[in-house]
Amino acid sequence: MRAVLSFLLCFVVACAVQAETLDRAALAAKVIPPFKLGEEVNDRGVWTLENAGGITAGYVFETEPLAPLPGFSGAAINVLVMLDLEGQFLDVQLIDHNEPIFVSGLGQAAFEAFFTQYRGHSISAPMVVGTPYGESTGSSALVYLDGVTKATASVRIAHESILAAVGQVAREKMQGVPTGPPAYPDPAVVEDLTWDDLVEQGLATRLHVTNAGIDAEFAGTLWADDDPEAKENPEGAYLDLWIVDIGPPSIAAAVLDAASVAEVQEFLTISTFDEPILLIDAGRHGLITEDFVRNTSPDLLSAEQFGLPVALRDSDLLFSLRDDLPEALQDGTAMILRTDRRLGFDPTEPWTLHVEAVRAHGSFMPQMGSVMLSSTQSTDARFFARDETPKSLPPWRGALRERQGDLIALALGLGLLLPVLMWRQSALAGLRWFTPVRLGILAVMTGFVGWWGQGQLSIVTVIGVIRAAWEVGSYAFLLYDPFSLLVWAAAIVGFVLWGRALFCGWLCPFGAMQEFAHHLGRLLRLPQIEVSARWDARLKLLKYAVLAGLVALIFVAPGALDKAAEVEPFKTAVTTFFVREWYYVAYAVGLLLLSAVLFKGFCRYLCPLGALMALGGLLRGRDWIARRVDCGSPCQLCAVRCKYQAIPKTGQKSGKIDYAECFGCLDCVKIHDDPAQCVPLVLKARERRRAA
Repeated sequence: MRAVLSFLLCFVVACAVQAETLDRAALAAKVIPPFKLGEEVNDRGVWTLENAGGITAGYVFETEPLAPLPGFSGAAINVLVMLDLEGQFLDVQLIDHNEPIFVSGLGQAAFEAFFTQYRGHSISAPMVVGTPYGESTGSSALVYLDGVTKATASVRIAHESILAAVGQVAREKMQGVPTGPPAYPDPAVVEDLTWDDLVEQGLATRLHVTNAGIDAEFAGTLWADDDPEAKENPEGAYLDLWIVDIGPPSIAAAVLDAASVAEVQEFLTISTFDEPILLIDAGRHGLITEDFVRNTSPDLLSAEQFGLPVALRDSDLLFSLRDDLPEALQDGTAMILRTDRRLGFDPTEPWTLHVEAVRAHGSFMPQMGSVMLSSTQSTDARFFARDETPKSLPPWRGALRERQGDLIALALGLGLLLPVLMWRQSALAGLRWFTPVRLGILAVMTGFVGWWGQGQLSIVTVIGVIRAAWEVGSYAFLLYDPFSLLVWAAAIVGFVLWGRALFCGWLCPFGAMQEFAHHLGRLLRLPQIEVSARWDARLKLLKYAVLAGLVALIFVAPGALDKAAEVEPFKTAVTTFFVREWYYVAYAVGLLLLSAVLFKGFCRYLCPLGALMALGGLLRGRDWIARRVDCGSPCQLCAVRCKYQAIPKTGQKSGKIDYAECFGCLDCVKIHDDPAQCVPLVLKARERRRAA
């Protein structure tokens, strides 16, 4: 056994697996129209997205190179993410994964459907997998993504991978995308302000360009002499633009009349995420062209913040300015634009408005030229409030909360079973109705731990730990399934106290199913297969070969690992309730039918997890089954009754327990303590009667 364990560890150290990303052709085929793949921007698989005009419109990248969080197979879940420049998810597609529940259980469709929920959401919106906890008023800023039944842990890992990768791209390439909720006008802030106050406090920002100034902008170009009016009146105002954020009611009241303030507030009641920006141009630019259509984006105006574009749109509001504003403003061109704070606009942070100045050269098919006039402004944060960022629980805490009831029930059950096996095993084995009691416990393991709790342990988890150790060094994926983790904890504690017996004999759902199949076979009086001691010893080595083969596949042929792991029928019999392709069902049912005539044949001869449990049993610190010097010679009763053939009948170890093959059924404990069954006790009783 120790030699096998040493071989496995040395083999793991000698090997490693590297993931590959999509090449340009494969990646381009996955980009959704009307976008196309642009240029690679770094060595970690981040590419630009281009629109039909060849202008950068966003980014596309795979999550695995940026955030290789291991799934339950140990391999990362690789997802393709497409973002626009405003931090909106354009598309999210599954590329590759090895999650056992989807590969050989639920199928790809359910996993792929999960990722469609990201489309249209902003990366600044807090997103969690699950459903609202407790009462919900519908006003939560959290975005809830529906998980996949029986695969919540896998989709949580995928979700965390997406967020981690997106965060890196946002910081490096989209540094303007906020990570928290946007600021919004605070209705509780009421100040009596005048126009002079706005100007003095910087709440109204002015962009003033004279005719001479605009001539200077076009100097040396084809259009230098194409504005006669600028030449005639160089000191006149070409652009005299005032920019005021009128989202805060106090600021709006300082520039608009009462009716218009009410109109704006009603508009904001409907469009709660819009920030209204008032523009007043007292110059001759005029802000819009003759082709401008109300309620659309103005063709001469644009804005940016944090290096990213800010979408501007006409609010289509009819309004009037206050009568006490300067006369020049009263005669100017005024319009109210709106921008959506959900797309990343923060009115309290500096942002820049760009005004395009256009000139035409020639009268027939004129050549058009333009320059950009810019002004940067922000509004004092005292007029705004900001919701506290909703903090989603860490994935492991979310998983604990969702499984709280199941975990408590499992902990209580283990808290009762383990002390009984530790200190009262003889009393348990000596119960008159011990077999029904044991079968009742196994029924709970099958129904509650297996089918309900999905706590069937699997060699896949062990393989995942090995892969994670050498590829990314993280075991965080284990925390996504706390129910199974608690079963693992009990099994590991059992290594020291009982060897493999605790898990294989009492906690394994599929092992319990085999034991039920055995009792059914006995009830039906099916002939039982008795394996000779020589062949039994040979066949028991087979499970170690299966375990070694699976570990080898991690590094030699990882693509074949998912199919090879189907040597365990656990996903079929427990995870998917036998609802799978017919050949998987036939295999699982066949093993149960085999158990009806060959007692727990899969557990004894083929189970790679059983082999691992046997290796873990090397940590056992005590011989917990009492023996007598007479056990094995001359008494062979326990060896004859042991269905697992874990008590040799001949040789130097005759009568001793082979704990690597002991499943803790307690049959030998019952015989050992029963004066009516244990041969040495029967003989001693006879001697006492004769002496008496």
